[in-house]
Order: sequence, then structure tokens, then C-alpha cells
Amino acid sequence: MIKKIKVEQLKPGVFVHDFNCGWLHHPFLADRTKLKTDKDIAKVLKYGIRELYIDTEKGLDIDDAPSEQEAQQKLQTELDQLASIPTGHQDTATVGDEIVRAKQLIGEAKRATKKLMHDVKLGKRMEMSQVETIVDKMTESVLRNGDALVSLLRIKDVDEYTYLHSMAVSALCISFAQGLDLDATKIKQIGIGGLLHDIGKMKVPLEILNKPGPLSDKEFEIMKRHVKDGESTLQEYPNLDQSCTCVTSHHHERLDGTGYPDGLKGDQISLFGQIAAIVDIYDALSSERCYKKAMTPTEALRKLFEWSQSYLNRELVEKFVAHLGIYPIGTLVRLENSLLAVVVAPSEDSLLYPIVRVVYDTKNAKRLMPFEIDLGRQHRAGNPCAIVSCESGEKWQIRPVDYLLGNSPARRAWDN
Repeated sequence: MIKKIKVEQLKPGVFVHDFNCGWLHHPFLADRTKLKTDKDIAKVLKYGIRELYIDTEKGLDIDDAPSEQEAQQKLQTELDQLASIPTGHQDTATVGDEIVRAKQLIGEAKRATKKLMHDVKLGKRMEMSQVETIVDKMTESVLRNGDALVSLLRIKDVDEYTYLHSMAVSALCISFAQGLDLDATKIKQIGIGGLLHDIGKMKVPLEILNKPGPLSDKEFEIMKRHVKDGESTLQEYPNLDQSCTCVTSHHHERLDGTGYPDGLKGDQISLFGQIAAIVDIYDALSSERCYKKAMTPTEALRKLFEWSQSYLNRELVEKFVAHLGIYPIGTLVRLENSLLAVVVAPSEDSLLYPIVRVVYDTKNAKRLMPFEIDLGRQHRAGNPCAIVSCESGEKWQIRPVDYLLGNSPARRAWDN
């Protein structure tokens, strides 16, 4: 049985199924391993891990620890309690209409971002006017529709991850800052900070940056330098607002002091840094990497929520979940009737019942002519069809973003 335990409950002979640390480096060659000695346990404690999952069939059991299923159900119940938080912003364009513009924007922004980072790698100065142009265009897209650009940027070529991750973090920071009702100046500052948050990685050797496996302690120390290197790079631009630099300086700091490079705690970490930490982790978890599969957006949000008990600002995480929705736009979900659908729009009054576009019948193993269901309206009418799980698009050979396009063949159903 898989169980969730606190690190204080560890004892020699326990088999770790999942270190549950996500972005954190852990000192073991494998992600699943038996802790044989007190020295092994001391290593886990040293790296700031708070809770982890064990496999009682491969190692010692821990009495009174909840099963993985029980722990996940508790998290989901707490997440569901956020379902009534209003999201506020009204889009001026549909996700389908904006996604066409966003696709072109991503192409332009990717070329510009690659050039900026390449210049840094060669020791040249960045054209900050180009940075501002990219951020201004992304902000315009997000203000028209907060989901189109973000949904498209979840799709990343592994070889171009660094560039696209920087763009995704910028877009998510812009979107979340807008959702927090920050003013236009702050939205632009955090957008610039998001785009440049990993600029220091241009000084990390490619064999470490793109290593398809765990980093050694020495390699991880080199990787951690990207924060200070990025900070030093941005300090060469005296006209750049300090708030932008805070995104780079603080996005790997954690509220309990287990982050890096300075081990800052609580309010020592800037608001922009706390926002960027949430956004950075979310995008990393929900993206395909050379060494791991992508989580579904909902799974990534659940992890953020779980880690907000120790590492992240709980209030900000709750607002981030409410902003994106428990089932973010572009998520592939399974309904109670065994149909697969893509989330295409939020509900009017609940994050649990979005508008979905049905695309696949799992019982008969066939694609369907897409049609829409307003789950919120169905729920209010007493004829609910709930979401029972999130699904992998790769498993079903479905690209959810294809069903967000405005000209996709969808028809509305079940709307009476």
C-alpha cells in the first residue's frame, strides 16, 4: 500500500515511493529507494522535504499513516471548497478566437526570446525594448482572453523548453497579476520579470541544463547558481525596475526557508517572488521534460495546494487555483458517462462545473463530432454530469488544444 507520512515518522527500512519534492533536489540516485540507515534519513531531512509517500509492500509500514488515496481525497475536498470563489475578469474575446492570434504571437515571441537569451550566452547586452514589446503583446492577448495563450504555452518542444517555459511563466504571471487586480505598471513589471526569471540558465552548461536524469550534488550546486547569475545580469540594466529583478532573485525561495539561494523565509520573499514561485512550479509540473512526463493541469494544481502547507503562500495558491479553475481551460476530463471532454470555458458560479466540449466515447472507443455541455447549467437543472477524473491526452491520442479553436466542429447539446 502507498501511504503518505511526515519525515519525522521515517525509520530505517522504509521504502520511499515518491519523495514528493517536485522542484527540490534530493540526494538519492533513484526517485524510489529504500532508506537503510539513519544516515539516509538524515539526508532526507537535510534537503527540506516535509512529507513523502512510502510503499509498505516494499518496506516497513508506518502505523496510522493515511493511504495515498485518503490523502489525495482530503486534498481534493479542500480544493473543492474553493469552487465558489469568484474569478472576476470578463474576457473580451473567446478562447477560440484569441488562440488563433496567440499562436502567431508565440512564434514571434519565441524567436525574440531565443535571440535575447542567445545574446546573454554570448556576453552581449539584451535589447530591453524588445523584452517590453514581447510582454506588451502577451499582456494584450491575456487581457482579451486569459486562457488562450496560457493553454497554448503548455505545449512545449523538449528542445526549446527553456525559451517556452520563460514565455509561459511570463504569461501566467501577467494573467495571475491581472486576476489579483494589480495595476498596469505592476502587471508589466511581473511580466518582464517572468520572461527573464531564468536568464541565468544561459550560463549553465548544456549537459547539466538538459540532463535527462537526476543531477548529482555537484551538478545541482552549479544549477542553483543560475539565480545569482540571473540577478547579476539584470543588475547591468539600471533602468530595469527592482521588482522585475525580484522575480529572478526570489522564484526559488520557499516560505519555510528551504529554498535557494538565500534561504529566505516568509515576508522576506517579495510578493512578486512568491507569485513567480507558484507559477514556475505549476508550469514545470504541467510540462513535458526530457526526464519526466507532464502532469495534467489539475494534478499540478493539486500538488501546489499540497505544498502550500509548508513551502508556498497558501492564500496566493488558493487564489491561483481559483484564477485558473480546478479544471483549467484545455484540460482533458472524463465525465460520469465515460465520455471524454475538453474544458473550454469556466462556469458562471462554480469551478467544479465548467463548460466542456465532448470529443471521445471511451465505451465504444471512438471519436465523436464535438458538442458542448454546460456542466454548471446541467447541475442547476438537477441533471448533473460530473467530472470524475483528468486524463492524459497522450494516452488517448487527443490534443486538447485542437478543440479550443473557434472554428472547431462543435455543437451545443444538453442545454435544455
